[in-house]
Amino acid sequence: MNPTIDQAVKEKRVLELRYHGYSRIVEPHIYGKDKNGEEVVRCYQLAGGSESGERAGWKLLKMKDVVLVHLAETHFLPRPEYRTEDAVVRQVFSRL
Repeated sequence: MNPTIDQAVKEKRVLELRYHGYSRIVEPHIYGKDKNGEEVVRCYQLAGGSESGERAGWKLLKMKDVVLVHLAETHFLPRPEYRTEDAVVRQVFSRL
């Protein structure tokens, strides 16, 4: 478990990270493991790049592909469309 991701979810703080070679700024909403036991974080991406070309929107990031995680000072509010029950995240470490 990554303590920085866990802290970001619990404190509702923005994360800056690199994923698949792209810098991203995200609001992490839930962090845990999927059905295969891989650590994942469901987040709302505010800015940055992505393989799909979608710079903003909901993303599911696999932690094995995340590098250079930085906890920003900026806080956020949970997105109104966020569902606390995420079918992908089977074992929850932290959630809003």
